[in-house]
Amino acid sequence: MATNLHTLGVAELGRLLDAGEASSVEITSHLLARVAKHEQLGAFLCVDAEGALAAARAADARRAAGERGLLLGVPLAHKDVFVTAALPTTAGSRMLAGYASPFDATVVERLGPGEPGGTPGAGMVTLGKLNCDEFAMGSTNENSAFGRVANPWDATRVPGGSSGGSAAAVAARLLPAATGTDTGGSIRQPASFTGVTGIKPTYGVCSRHGMIAFASSLDQAGPFARSAEDCALLLSAMSGFDARDSTSAERPPQDFHAALSRVREGASSAARPLAGLRIGLPAEFFPAALAPDVDAALRAALREFEALGATLVDVSLPRTELSIPVYYIIAPAEASSNLSRFDGVKFGHRAAHFADLQDMYRKTRAEGFGAEVKRRIMIGTYVLSHGYYDAYYLQAQKLRRMIADDFQACFTQCDVIAGPVAPSVAWPAGTQSADPVAAYLADIFTLPASLAGLPGMSVPAGFGDAGLPVGLQLIGNYFDEGTLLHAAHAFQQATDWHRQAPKGFDA
Repeated sequence: MATNLHTLGVAELGRLLDAGEASSVEITSHLLARVAKHEQLGAFLCVDAEGALAAARAADARRAAGERGLLLGVPLAHKDVFVTAALPTTAGSRMLAGYASPFDATVVERLGPGEPGGTPGAGMVTLGKLNCDEFAMGSTNENSAFGRVANPWDATRVPGGSSGGSAAAVAARLLPAATGTDTGGSIRQPASFTGVTGIKPTYGVCSRHGMIAFASSLDQAGPFARSAEDCALLLSAMSGFDARDSTSAERPPQDFHAALSRVREGASSAARPLAGLRIGLPAEFFPAALAPDVDAALRAALREFEALGATLVDVSLPRTELSIPVYYIIAPAEASSNLSRFDGVKFGHRAAHFADLQDMYRKTRAEGFGAEVKRRIMIGTYVLSHGYYDAYYLQAQKLRRMIADDFQACFTQCDVIAGPVAPSVAWPAGTQSADPVAAYLADIFTLPASLAGLPGMSVPAGFGDAGLPVGLQLIGNYFDEGTLLHAAHAFQQATDWHRQAPKGFDA
């Protein structure tokens, strides 16, 4: 069996499987051994070796019967906010310790074996569940009740959050792909901090059925992988209308992978595949406060896009700074409502000793929720309370509409918007624990697209200080994921930033 299987991405493993040069059982066994070897990362909350090998054998049987597909038999793992019938789902919280769901989330079904008795899924092999900030609330993956995740590039640094376990596992070559969720940047930011590719599609493209809710009007599922090609394969399988999700967009299935090979109108040659693409650079995304090492890496990446034929256009998103107060009113308000169901009555943690029903509610929620979740519940309850709803929540929703309008004005001048994912590279663990507002401010470049419901992705674009990765953020118009992935793929064909592995995880 090949010893370098962990160095291959999703598409590479799929082609190996299609050619009969490896089996899913061989690949799965290899990666399970690697997960056990690097458990100190804290990326996994649950590993299901027996179930993974059974799924791998089933995938090999499907191939033996003549079925093909670049995802069939390729391993992955899921962020622990997607419910799974065969594995516990905790959302990184004591509140759900040991919780067993009676069904799989739609994303899990579509990437895995499919609906019971229904249409077969992509046939990917689930290795386990990945660590995350509690109920997806955080930017560092330090808020998990089950321990923090380390950044593979520097174990003293954070991997970003809330999908830090997913990003770290892919970066460390423990697996070629993982699912994540993005509410205010929780796919893009950890992808940037760990040097992998991650995409948040347009709100409604991926079903939220079976995805534990944080902020329902913002949460969206998406993939992490090494490359834009791999993300395109995963997103094609994950996406599509789902009648079980009232926010699911009624659109036909999309083949994002096929979009990678299309030739742009006006592309002059194979050397200039992005000819005619207009990339908008908002002045607000390149402030003086942007870390010089991040700015330098992004400017170099943008020069590469120009060499590939793209044109850089100056644009403006004047309400960028307002995205922070708007988000941190709307998201906590929705969290306050969504998390009210965790009361110790129906499922999850229940206090062992209490005097009456009210006392049970108080003790259960005090014991089950962590500090960041409690903070956001209290903020959300306050802004929704009588006398403050109009002053805070309603005004935030009005500004949200204006932020979305700013983007539409930009898209009359450009096709894609580019900028940083975060103001700096990954920071040391513990440095923002005492000042949560500092972590909130670091979301300034990812929040606007989330509030507008637009697709956005992080593409590895170089390295900053201390050899830490820097991601370039690309934002597209509604349902234009194909353009983002095509641009990112062209960039990755000309560069190798996405192929770099952290020291100690590259062999």
